Amino acid sequence: MFNPEKETLPREEIEKLQLTGLRKTLRFLKNSRSKLKEKYRDIEPEDIRSLDDLKSLSFVTKDDLRDCYPFGHIAVEPSDCARMHMSSGTTGVPVINAMTKNDIAQWGEIMARCLAAAGLTEKDKLQIMPSFGLFNGGFGFHYGAERLGCFIVPAGAGRSLMQLKLIKDLGVTAFGAIASYPARLIEVAKDNGFDFRETKLRAAILGAETWSDEYRRRIEGEMGIKTFDIIGLTETGGVGLGIDCERKTGIHIWEDHYIVEIIDPETEKPLSIGEEGEMVITTLTREGLPLIRYRTRDISKILSYEKCDCGRTHIRVSRIRGRTDDMLKVKGVNFYPSQVEQILLKHKGLSSYYQLVIETAKGKDEMTIIVEKADNGITQRELDQLDLELYDFLGFHSKIQVVPEGTIQRVPGKAVRIIDKRKKV
Repeated sequence: MFNPEKETLPREEIEKLQLTGLRKTLRFLKNSRSKLKEKYRDIEPEDIRSLDDLKSLSFVTKDDLRDCYPFGHIAVEPSDCARMHMSSGTTGVPVINAMTKNDIAQWGEIMARCLAAAGLTEKDKLQIMPSFGLFNGGFGFHYGAERLGCFIVPAGAGRSLMQLKLIKDLGVTAFGAIASYPARLIEVAKDNGFDFRETKLRAAILGAETWSDEYRRRIEGEMGIKTFDIIGLTETGGVGLGIDCERKTGIHIWEDHYIVEIIDPETEKPLSIGEEGEMVITTLTREGLPLIRYRTRDISKILSYEKCDCGRTHIRVSRIRGRTDDMLKVKGVNFYPSQVEQILLKHKGLSSYYQLVIETAKGKDEMTIIVEKADNGITQRELDQLDLELYDFLGFHSKIQVVPEGTIQRVPGKAVRIIDKRKKV
């Protein structure tokens, strides 16, 4: 552990810290320049007598933050901030998170905890494969590795053959990347006779996208490593909100810095342990962009408040299934792309690349699943079995289109899984 004192706090102590942090954050917001403070005009920090009172406070949405672009939602003067990152803005106005020096220190702390949870120590060499730019991933890994004392290889995004060369030549033991990127590394490795088992690589910390257990098994098998699922959002402070430990019993979220709720995204009512819904995050130690009850749109569930076998006592939530705006509805059936991925990647004759193409034909929804052959390909019998498995899950038949490996375009950044050609109403 990076910070055993904090990571093993008794539940009672965690909740005391959270209550103090919630009141402090509310007071800080009310006295700040942030336009979000209008939400708390009629409530005082002293009105928060228990964590249960959090439910009485208003939610904050991404649209609330977009309406304040560029700095209306920032609680301190931009001149008091040291740097910024922002969301991609691919679906609208981007959201900027301007960070103070204390925010950057907090980021380094939680990222160091995440790297330690993945088994890293100061003796490791960490290759950072997310980009260093407005996207927060590269810098988050850098700050965490710096705090932990790792040797940092700041490779950045892309140039897959160079990534492999660095792994081998420098004796890299772990890497951080966007979740879909290892599939590309494996592909390039095969094309160039590169064997991961001839390297010192043993761990990969992957995030920024949802990825299935089958994908995890495939990456671990091909590379001979362990993988770890790291989560985070630009709005809450970047990558490092939580990670699954070596026990793989859920994602630990650092509760001395955040409060986690799961709500029904339709009714907005809090859900109980084990009930799946939308994750809501309250920050307790952020200065540039403190948030109370931020609706992340990520779908998860609380698994346990009990102590994990790893020794950590912080809450565990399930791996992110998808986002509320990622859910697809085809022929009246709701599902997430990651659920289809789980079925596809059970078949070793298929590569890790796929696309779901949805369109309207004769007034009805139709879905084509484009999959790539891998190695020796997939037999007709296996395709028939895949068709049955997909039908059992979806309840309708979709067309399976098998294409040669390499047909689906490899793009920098997050993989393009969905092509929805239906007209938006």
